[in-house]
Amino acid sequence: MSDEKRETREDSSIKRVISSGNTELDSKMGGGLPVGSLTLIEGASGAGKSVLSQQIIWGSLHEGFTVSLFTSENSVKSLVSQMQSIDLDTIDFLLMGKFRVFPMQLARLGAQAPSNLVRAMTQERSRDILIVDSFTSAIAHASTDLHVLSFFEHCKRLCANGSTIMITLHAHAIQDDLIDALRSMCDAHLLLRSEQDGQKLVKTLQVTKIRGAASVTGAIVGFDVEPGWGMRVIPISKARG
Repeated sequence: MSDEKRETREDSSIKRVISSGNTELDSKMGGGLPVGSLTLIEGASGAGKSVLSQQIIWGSLHEGFTVSLFTSENSVKSLVSQMQSIDLDTIDFLLMGKFRVFPMQLARLGAQAPSNLVRAMTQERSRDILIVDSFTSAIAHASTDLHVLSFFEHCKRLCANGSTIMITLHAHAIQDDLIDALRSMCDAHLLLRSEQDGQKLVKTLQVTKIRGAASVTGAIVGFDVEPGWGMRVIPISKARG
């Protein structure tokens, strides 16, 4: 590890939690996600998984962490544009090398997707935070459940060596016994839902588990995503009208 990377890791390791940059959101997560944790961000399509991960990316960069994102959802250009549209500009961090983006066509990799992703993440293990958005297509094309479990076990080993990892996932594409096993392996589990309430679309975030912050377990918050504003926490009663 270079002196510059070692200094960055030492500076960031002083912090015990990773802030999203949104005070209200952090308060619902016991102050933020613990450094060195493996977090599963779960939800259906359109529930806000990518937006939440982008909010955490933005907040962590401003806290001085280095981040690598492995995305099957965006190109670098589309990601920057998408984040700028919700007031989460990361272009300076990209230019400084604090933020790296690796577009990956996981569906095209087929059964090799989990192992290829493991290799890519291992090469970036000197970074403070590794994010996979999303892992759904890799699971769908994995040969066996053991390959998926092996991927998460490798993530746990990276976390034990100082990395913080977040993985977004569409659970509806996975069998119940497998998703239950993955949830149990993770240190934190955030569940996003998007439901139709009359003519209004209601988005909610449930903090089902954060090890070391048991007081927030089960907390449910409503949120909006507004152009030029970003992710805004709102009372559940207001979200549901």
